[in-house]
Amino acid sequence: MYKGIVIIGLAAATLAGCSQDRTAIGEAVPGGRSATANLRTAAGGDAGRATATEVAGGLRVTLDTQGLPPGTHGAHVHTTGRCDAPDFTTAGGHWNPTAMKHGSQNPQGPHEGDLPNLIIGSDGRGTLGVTVPGATLDGLLDADGSAIIVHAAPDDLKTDPSGNSGGRIACGVFMPA
Repeated sequence: MYKGIVIIGLAAATLAGCSQDRTAIGEAVPGGRSATANLRTAAGGDAGRATATEVAGGLRVTLDTQGLPPGTHGAHVHTTGRCDAPDFTTAGGHWNPTAMKHGSQNPQGPHEGDLPNLIIGSDGRGTLGVTVPGATLDGLLDADGSAIIVHAAPDDLKTDPSGNSGGRIACGVFMPA
């Protein structure tokens, strides 16, 4: 009888260990902080909003854009929180704290700032949501901040340093929410 109770107790303890709360990468975390960026065109028009939110194992970056040309566009987080028109080059290069090469299809990539292409519909609207593993809000909001850029052309997801994604058509600076 005693032996049976010990075995049942060990089994219960083993099962309890298996049912630990394990948050999967990308799941919301209690008290997760966020930052937002209001996107503008070179002419100063409203181009939508980006949000970066702390999630388990990284940052969830979402874009909700408007007033942009239909088609496929590269979208990237850039290393400096500046968006000086007309070409937004003050945003610097792609956010790359891990010193990787550009693109999810590059064997030596991607940068943390590399996002999937953004598809803009005929109504000028587009949305994108992606989890960037390993990225942190503290890194995003470092001393010189960061910006999000929408490019004129599609990102080929492999050519370093920018995926041949063309000029910068919209920009927003991330600010703590």
